[in-house]
Amino acid sequence: MRHTLPIAPQFYVTAPQSCPYLDGRLERKLFTALQGDQAQKLNDTLSKQGFRRSQNVLYRPSCAECSACLSARIRVADFEPTRTQRRVMRRNADLRRNATSPWATEDQYALFRRYLDDRHADGGMADMDVFEFAAMIEETPIRSRVIEYSRPGETERQRPLTAVCLTDIFDDGLSMVYSFYDPDLAVRSLGSYVILDHIEIAREAGLPYVYLGYWVPGSRKMGYKAGYSALEIYKGGRWQDIGAPSDHRAELHPLSVDPIAEQVARINLPEARPADPKLLRD
Repeated sequence: MRHTLPIAPQFYVTAPQSCPYLDGRLERKLFTALQGDQAQKLNDTLSKQGFRRSQNVLYRPSCAECSACLSARIRVADFEPTRTQRRVMRRNADLRRNATSPWATEDQYALFRRYLDDRHADGGMADMDVFEFAAMIEETPIRSRVIEYSRPGETERQRPLTAVCLTDIFDDGLSMVYSFYDPDLAVRSLGSYVILDHIEIAREAGLPYVYLGYWVPGSRKMGYKAGYSALEIYKGGRWQDIGAPSDHRAELHPLSVDPIAEQVARINLPEARPADPKLLRD
């Protein structure tokens, strides 16, 4: 008698395209769909193996000759802010945090456009319109929140939106999917503050990790992540302390990445779910 049906997501590989982090390299991703009543469990399981979510897709870099991208997370219990990070927290003590359901607003999109135009005008998201923005925020099959930060205004209802983070909730932590902030307030170091505040949210919720996405040695865009203590990276099939960032290289080598079939075979999937009784046969 068969009592369970296996969860068997299908994995695919994207065509190579220009790498957004390291000049002169090609990027390729291994991905699978995130859908159905097992989406949360699949997301939790694969995120612990270096995958990230984008709307209803889970992906992990799988470049042909490069393994520079390393998933990174902060151990909340062991995190100790630097002197500079403590100043950032004090500087932004007047901000109000508001956690909402994943629903896009006009104010969010206006702030998002200002952020992109100032910081990432030539990036892959530069042409994103309001409908694509709404899809990024709202198309989530798992537990997600939009964390908004606003600063004091002339009245309680006129608090200017200052920073936003789309945040996923895992069984073991928070994942910062995408954040953006007011580019005119550079003195506040809002990007750093949002990370520091997520560490505090995770601590309050009893969650052990804050997932930051990918750290890429040699990439100026991603280098800031190594500035947080208690940082772990997913390397060689396991999470490990980052140690000295300079010990990690972004070298190209034809043998640095295993064949796709071997990668997929080593992915741990969620346990099988109970089958629909109607489908069981003696």
